[in-house]
Amino acid sequence: MKKHASSFKTQSAKESSETSFNDAISRRKFIEGAGTAAMGFTIVPSSVLGGKHIPPSDKINVAYIGLGTQGLRQLSDIIQIEDVQITAVCDPQRRAINYYDWGPTYLRDQMRELIGKPNWNTGGNNTIPGGLNNGKEIVDAYYAKTGKNYKSNPYTDFRELLEKEKDLDAIQVMTPDHLHGVICAAALKRDIAVSVHKPLANRLIEGKKVFDMALRSNATTHLQPWDSNGGDMPKVMEWIRNGAIGELEEVHNWSFRPVWPQYAKKPTDSPKLPEGFDWDLWLGPEANRPYHPHYTNMTFRGWYDFGGGSMADMGHYSLWTVFEHLKLGKPTIIEPNFNHVCGISEQGTAFKINNDFSFPYASSMRFKYPAVDDRPAIDLVWYDGGMRPPVPKEFYEQGVEFPSEGIMFKGSKGIIMTRSFRATDPYLLGGDIKKTEEVSAAAGSVKMPGIQRFIEGIKNGKQIEGGFRQAWPITEAVNLYAVALRSQKTLHYDAEAMKIKNNEKANEYLNREYRKGWGLDEV
Repeated sequence: MKKHASSFKTQSAKESSETSFNDAISRRKFIEGAGTAAMGFTIVPSSVLGGKHIPPSDKINVAYIGLGTQGLRQLSDIIQIEDVQITAVCDPQRRAINYYDWGPTYLRDQMRELIGKPNWNTGGNNTIPGGLNNGKEIVDAYYAKTGKNYKSNPYTDFRELLEKEKDLDAIQVMTPDHLHGVICAAALKRDIAVSVHKPLANRLIEGKKVFDMALRSNATTHLQPWDSNGGDMPKVMEWIRNGAIGELEEVHNWSFRPVWPQYAKKPTDSPKLPEGFDWDLWLGPEANRPYHPHYTNMTFRGWYDFGGGSMADMGHYSLWTVFEHLKLGKPTIIEPNFNHVCGISEQGTAFKINNDFSFPYASSMRFKYPAVDDRPAIDLVWYDGGMRPPVPKEFYEQGVEFPSEGIMFKGSKGIIMTRSFRATDPYLLGGDIKKTEEVSAAAGSVKMPGIQRFIEGIKNGKQIEGGFRQAWPITEAVNLYAVALRSQKTLHYDAEAMKIKNNEKANEYLNREYRKGWGLDEV
């Protein structure tokens, strides 16, 4: 790419594609052509293969973007793949200050084991690991431990990274939600493969643009929660088709999330910005505001600007395979229910806090999906914050407590329950009730086979199962969930136009106003 990222010069998708193609013959194309020519093989165009094809002997150069607690946790999965070299790391926060996790020492201990240093400490304020300095130190120490003379290049700005790292094959994105869409778009424009944590984007229209870019691009893509979805939906579908529960009417999925602090008021104090934290880069496309730790590590999930709430956080793990098998998409009605918070005014009177900036502590969301093919119209109902569906009578009759997390398929004549928050180990309700397993607070780590599939897809120039091209229906749902909660109204949705028909204010929440230099056509 000819422009320097820090200039923020607007570049069209066409210009980006042409520049990327001309520059990126580079290592990937050169090695492919030279290697096959030397052996006398016929060179197969990448358009036939579906993407860039990389010989088995070649390393996959990966940039790792986002080095908070979840980023470090999943770093150990990809760095141990022999075919991978992490050549660059990126995070706008340099030092390990004000990071939060699900336990005080186990992430630190995981990193100690990974790099073979039992006395390693984080620096910063010597508590929870996180940040650019820790990330680079861990990557370089791991390679030193394994006898590889690799050093990773550190960046605070992903745009500069993409400008300077000319031989990148892939990026892994582990940032807060509001940066997912812009970083994925920047990679796809450059024909760079991308694996991202959920969600694809925390705005509906941005998510659709990234989805459309993935359809046009040959770059391999990977939305990580696919690998954690339950594998028993084929059995559920067989029972449904055989009439075991009559006609399917509703699907219910409930989680005890959030397990992070949520705030009913915006912060008003002004804590000191941690040393080495580029707050402007962390904000990215979102509007400027004073730094506060309540916006950042872990707690970003609870703000409409920065996160996606509990459904975006956990629904991808449980519902994506449900969407696939039931062909869910294009809901017509999105009906929210939610708690509210009250305060006491200076005059001593109680009042309801008007909150259009953070997710509620607890909510439910009913999506009405129209009939399609051989499936009747059904409702999908999501619950979080301790809210659950009506308890089936069998639980009362057997004296069994209804689980705090689960998934349930309700038909006209019966119910299918599962033993997990995800669609695993289903059973027909009517006999003995089976114990349901909760998902731990630290759930979500992508297991080695998932990220390995992504790497194999890059090497073979192929798309993989669980890529962006499959992700629009679940992306649509989690973003409409946020819009309905934020507007506090039942929404009538026109899926073809991507518009809310009955609430003009809600349409403002479908997209974001990008700061200069951060639009999808600018990154």
